[in-house]
Amino acid sequence: MTSSEHPDGIRLQKVLSQAGVASRRAAEDLIVAGRVEVNGEVVTELGRRVDPDGAIIHVDGTRVNLRDDLIYLALNKPKGVHSTMSDDRGRPCVGDYLKGRYEETPGVVHVGRLDENTEGLLLLTNDGDLGHRLMHPSYRVLKTYLAEVDGLIPRGLGKELRNGWELPDGIIKVDQFRVKDMHSGKSLVELVIHEGKKHIVRRLLKDTGHPVLKLVRTAVGDVQLGNQRVGSIRRLTKTEVGTLYRNVEL
Repeated sequence: MTSSEHPDGIRLQKVLSQAGVASRRAAEDLIVAGRVEVNGEVVTELGRRVDPDGAIIHVDGTRVNLRDDLIYLALNKPKGVHSTMSDDRGRPCVGDYLKGRYEETPGVVHVGRLDENTEGLLLLTNDGDLGHRLMHPSYRVLKTYLAEVDGLIPRGLGKELRNGWELPDGIIKVDQFRVKDMHSGKSLVELVIHEGKKHIVRRLLKDTGHPVLKLVRTAVGDVQLGNQRVGSIRRLTKTEVGTLYRNVEL
């Protein structure tokens, strides 16, 4: 018996179907094509049984979430909302947006923080392993921001930021930087950064001489904010969850 076999378990194609990966017939095709791994082993026979509570299954390199007690949410956080699950001073907070839908789900917390004046994508989950890795600097998960700043961006600033900009607490490198618009003494820039230090985007842009007037986080890894309405909360798709797993090597 191999490490991925579990004689008292459930047939692999049924597990994939129940996880929403594909219909059972389509799941069988995935298995025969060698596109499914169980505990690191490629499985190609249709009779394989697995333990859905203990198996780690990947399809085309993306991990499949097999647990129905784990939830993954995306909140478009409005300005003025604090990144806390509750606030003893009665201020608006992230936890308010779970009421009526997810407040009874145990262990749901926000992944990282956005400061009070920053809007945009904030992930919430009760998957502790994923949440921890998304915040850990060693996995270099990219976050994308759209910032309206004071002043017109000079040529060459993006290259300087990509090469590394020295702040009092160290050198910060931006992964990508793009000027999207400039008018009326203001600029709209998009930057991608893996650093997770407090207020890093605001501090960095201010230090370049272009303080932030408005800041929105538009993506975490491959999960996009898109046209999600401000203040709304939604479940991540299975594909989105899979990309987050891949981002942190789970």
